[in-house]
Amino acid sequence: MKKIILYIIVVLSFTKLSAQQLPHYSNYMINDYPMNPAISGSNPYFEGKSNNRYQWIGITDAPRTYILSVNGPTKSLKMGLGGLLFTDIVGPTRRTGLYLSYAYHLKLNDKIKLSMGLSGGVLQFVVDGSKITLRDPSDVVLTNNLQSVILPDFGAGVYVYSTDKKWYVGASVPQILQNKIKFYDNSTSSLSKLATHFYATAGYKFNLNDDFKIEPSTCIKYVKPAPLQFDIGLRAIYKDKLWIGGAFRYLDAVSAMVGYTMQENITFAYSYDFTTTAIKKYSTGTHEIMIGIKFHHYDKNKGAAARME
Repeated sequence: MKKIILYIIVVLSFTKLSAQQLPHYSNYMINDYPMNPAISGSNPYFEGKSNNRYQWIGITDAPRTYILSVNGPTKSLKMGLGGLLFTDIVGPTRRTGLYLSYAYHLKLNDKIKLSMGLSGGVLQFVVDGSKITLRDPSDVVLTNNLQSVILPDFGAGVYVYSTDKKWYVGASVPQILQNKIKFYDNSTSSLSKLATHFYATAGYKFNLNDDFKIEPSTCIKYVKPAPLQFDIGLRAIYKDKLWIGGAFRYLDAVSAMVGYTMQENITFAYSYDFTTTAIKKYSTGTHEIMIGIKFHHYDKNKGAAARME
């Protein structure tokens, strides 16, 4: 009985049968590093960013996702280092990941670089039995019982971009190892395992004039056996400080977003998702807030570090 109940919970929340295992977010074009370790160090400064996503407001125990990332280049600008911490909470289940990454940036010519990155870390899956109401009250296996499992994880990515960051194309493969998720030591088989994901991103900034830019972008996601999912976004940027935009996520939602960069190193962004699936009958939408800060800058020409004012 205990395995049947637990597997149902895990399958619905974590396995490949639930399609997208990894947390997604609307501001992927602003905080792209969590999706691809090869992006670390592609800018000449260190930056920290936090995404806080509250999905399907109005539905009890709806998903909540919190992401904190830091990445930047070495002094030579040839390598990138980064770290990522995220927590994805859905009802009585929680998934937490901690990763470190390394990237090497190869100069193809004066205007184009190729980056290759690796990431490694651990994932923790938790099921809180105290938050589960059992059909049979006499079955107390999960009641007040916290089940947890920790697994190693590994990912890789490539990233091609212009040195002026006008355009980029990237691809990454998270969860390469496909480890099985076993909550009991005596379990010989498991219906649950990490599913390898495939991500592809691309974007281009068009200069309309000295003040305005338009940036279309896309993010494609695939995990077997779910259908291909993709985002198409567009931002209008004013003086590299203020932007408004929108995005369409296939089979999921339409997003509206706005952002502002203060003193050239502190960024605030907000997005609201209008759900397009049947869930819209019960939810008022999804809120997402992102905060970013640039805290250490390298001069591309001199190769020396300088604090941003």
